Amino acid sequence: MEAVLDVRGVDFAYRPAEPVLRDVSFSVAEREIVGLIGPNGSGKSTLLRILDGLLKPAAGEVLLRGRPISRIGREELARTIAAVPQEQPVPFPYRVREVVMMGRSPHLQRFHFEGARDIEIVAGALEMTGIAELADRKMGELSGGERQKVWIARALAQEPEVMLLDECTVFLDIRHQLLFFDLLRSLHRSRGIAVLFVTHDVNLAARYAERLVMLDRGEVRASGTVWDVLTEQNIRDVYGTDVLVDRHPATGGPRITTLAAL
Repeated sequence: MEAVLDVRGVDFAYRPAEPVLRDVSFSVAEREIVGLIGPNGSGKSTLLRILDGLLKPAAGEVLLRGRPISRIGREELARTIAAVPQEQPVPFPYRVREVVMMGRSPHLQRFHFEGARDIEIVAGALEMTGIAELADRKMGELSGGERQKVWIARALAQEPEVMLLDECTVFLDIRHQLLFFDLLRSLHRSRGIAVLFVTHDVNLAARYAERLVMLDRGEVRASGTVWDVLTEQNIRDVYGTDVLVDRHPATGGPRITTLAAL
């Protein structure tokens, strides 16, 4: 399949002589779910900000369907790539429908209000994420799981080809983590959106990703299928933890059991 995102030899540093990313290369194909994993400080969130065009790499480049994102305008980029944060403050008492409508901003002409098609797309995003009944609620009245669905709905309203998700389940309980990823996988299948998600939970990554990229101190330690990446040796070397990796009896994918910190 064609690569929708192609990361080629990316370096980045916030301060000279303190590199955060070094020669990072991988790709995300059309209609693919890729998990980005690695310990704290490995550069995952920084890499997502580069992919979203918010940071400029010191070396290397990121291609969006063969075009360097550095040459793509912000509005055009926002029509193709949607980012879903861990948690995003809402400084004003916006209602859910208003927040989701913000996803239409890249498609609206300057000083123009939303039209019938924008309203229809927002209604569809609310329906797909199961929060249509919350449309007139204020964001401050929602639970953490409900707010995360709003951010996904806003991203869907952008009509993107790629979704970037940065630790979106970190504040959710186990049930809502599974519901979140089940929703994400359902939307991926129905809409054909390529997804790159960051998570600290290697078992969630094993369950929902089609491929994994493992970062270690700013470098790609492993990339490939979940079985290629989630080996006992890789996890021991990167996370400093002794684990057992076996086959999950229900999903058939890797199951990681922590044994001891090294």
